[in-house]
Amino acid sequence: MDCWSITKMGNSSETVSFVLAAYGNIGELKYLYFIIILVWYFSICVANTVLIVVIRLDRRLHEPMYILLCNLCVNEINASTSLYPLLLSQMFSDSHEVTVPWCFLQMCCMYTSAPAEFCSLAAMAYDRYISICHPLRYNVIMKTERVFLLILLVWVYSFLSFIFSFSFIFSLKFCGNIIHNTYCDHQLIIRLSCSVPIQSFISNISFLLLSVFIPFSLISVSYMKILRVCRKTSKENKQKAVTTCTPQIICVSNLFVGCIFYFIDIRFLVSQVPDEVRIILPMYLLIFQPMLTPFMYGFKLTKIRQSYQRFLFERK
Repeated sequence: MDCWSITKMGNSSETVSFVLAAYGNIGELKYLYFIIILVWYFSICVANTVLIVVIRLDRRLHEPMYILLCNLCVNEINASTSLYPLLLSQMFSDSHEVTVPWCFLQMCCMYTSAPAEFCSLAAMAYDRYISICHPLRYNVIMKTERVFLLILLVWVYSFLSFIFSFSFIFSLKFCGNIIHNTYCDHQLIIRLSCSVPIQSFISNISFLLLSVFIPFSLISVSYMKILRVCRKTSKENKQKAVTTCTPQIICVSNLFVGCIFYFIDIRFLVSQVPDEVRIILPMYLLIFQPMLTPFMYGFKLTKIRQSYQRFLFERK
């Protein structure tokens, strides 16, 4: 059965596959690209898994902040897995075709991981706010059961935000199947529809609002309150707050930069930048953020760094 065909229906066609046209003819370089992508993807998975395992095995790290960090690492693996396996499989493909269900599945995983990233960081910012601003009530508010409920809410909210923003795409009729990118980008898929619906504009606004603006606002409020308290506390407490908050601030800043790259590239500069830049910019977050998280938390947080040292050098 030819699952890559397009079955004719009247004056339009029912698309059953998309062609990822951005790969082009890379010739023998595909072997080099394959190795680089495979090594990077493997490194992301190993770095995040090691951090999860260290937190799981060290009882001294069974605290709300580190449990939330494990959830963030799980999302980094999820986000990477939504992109890299497809990239690797397409390196040795002659047609660069992806069936519509697989394309939608990738889009679902990718655009669910985006709000999950912001919401996870918002949950971690809230944890730091309670720890620094209300230390005496911390153990009462951040109980283990509430932390896992918070994690569940992060994933439910992220999935519902994707469904609310992009569910209309599943019912579109397409008059083309060429996606000028290396993955299934929702903006480019919408452009292939026979008529661009009004939901396209609404979905972009709702995705920005639900996935970026609301979580980022919660993060900003938490850190503004932390900053207000730190101005009145001792130098030692200020240093402790800076140490625990720095990795989160760097990760949030990198997310913000990545979002700017993505939306500027898609909305304004598509025809004004080289193809290589246009392809790489939207993937900035999926390239660097999954590795930045375990690197920053692994080296910046003293407890995790000490746990690494114990497991690497003190275990017999």
